[in-house]
Amino acid sequence: MNNQGSSHTSDLNNELKLKGFKAYEADVKAVGGHSYNRKDFYKISLNTGQYVFHYADRSFETDETILFFGNPRIPYSCEVISQTDGYACLFTEDFLKLSERSQSLLQSPLFKIGGTPILKINKEQKELVAAIFRKMIAEQETGYAYKNELIRNYISLVIHEALKLQPAENNSQKKNAAVRIASVFLELLERQFPIESTQHPLNLKTAQDFAKHLSVHVNSLNRSVKEVTGKPTTAHIAERIISEAKALLQHTDWNIADIAYALGFEYPTYFNNFFKRMTGTNPGALRLQEV
Repeated sequence: MNNQGSSHTSDLNNELKLKGFKAYEADVKAVGGHSYNRKDFYKISLNTGQYVFHYADRSFETDETILFFGNPRIPYSCEVISQTDGYACLFTEDFLKLSERSQSLLQSPLFKIGGTPILKINKEQKELVAAIFRKMIAEQETGYAYKNELIRNYISLVIHEALKLQPAENNSQKKNAAVRIASVFLELLERQFPIESTQHPLNLKTAQDFAKHLSVHVNSLNRSVKEVTGKPTTAHIAERIISEAKALLQHTDWNIADIAYALGFEYPTYFNNFFKRMTGTNPGALRLQEV
């Protein structure tokens, strides 16, 4: 991505942190790709042009008008070959203020692993959805006291319009279910690191945590990871936590209690015992070795 694109992404991230929502019209001159990395927000985009989307372990190629639904828990990126026009909105779960109704929308096939994140739409459908995006873009600049509630309704309306459409056939490169589940688990695991602040501790710490986020049974996750990688899910998690623990001990001045908390341990003694079992030494001793 060029510097202008990086700056644009940084501005969007900053605005999302402040407001939890951002809608915008696509830059028709933009060509290139966004990196396949951590996302902190949901994304819905309306695109006309030629694109290659990489979503979890699948790829979609399209040269028509499409609706795309991105989930922050599923890694994705987009390569723009050519772009005629488009709109997008980004929003956090906190902004949507998940009710039982909105929670069910985010658990629809549009956002779930193994679902259909891309829908091809016709000209009439495009005009309907584009009009909703234009209303979102205009509304976010107003001083209307209830504009956030109105924008949430617009988001729900786009999702409902998409759910009414029949999922189109696509050029997905499918792998078997075990490979798909294992690859997304490994990406989600890595996406949590590095830990940059004690104010944002590790969220996914157990196989059960990952299974819940992946909407699969924990037994299915464990079986898939072991089949594909040869190691249990818990071994991958433990090894990555130890790797991060060593980096924090060596490269920060955080005390051990803070490191323990940042890595998801309720008490420092739990962290000390875990570290000793995994490395044969304790955190304090390792830190002294590096001085």
